[in-house]
Amino acid sequence: MAKYKSKPVVINHPAEEVFDKISNIGAYQQKLDELPAEVREKLGQVRFDPDAIVITAAPVGEIRFAVKEKVRPASVTLSAEQSPVPLFLTVRLEPETDSSTNAVSEIDVEIPAMLKPMIGGKMQEAADKFGELIATFFA
Repeated sequence: MAKYKSKPVVINHPAEEVFDKISNIGAYQQKLDELPAEVREKLGQVRFDPDAIVITAAPVGEIRFAVKEKVRPASVTLSAEQSPVPLFLTVRLEPETDSSTNAVSEIDVEIPAMLKPMIGGKMQEAADKFGELIATFFA
């Protein structure tokens, strides 16, 4: 499996609070709708359903990530449904202090070595954008 990690982002909330908000996926659609248009445009085409995140990414199209595992307060893992290859998105949380948390998003995908140069950049971009998205909701 290839692994793509976002840059760590610091969220000025305790890890348990961050976990509770991240694991309640459906609540993010309203927050996304309230963001300024230029911020939404930067984040790309993302939609939040009650139990999943739906991302539209060229050239793949729509990918639905459903909640697979929650480990309070350390991580939330989502699995891509109807994906031609196994694809997982994990948000890892680590307390920095009692009132702040480091968050990193990771994408694990099983792709043949010869395809990594062609899609690796897009996977890294997706991991980075998801990390930015998490930080945006706590700003």
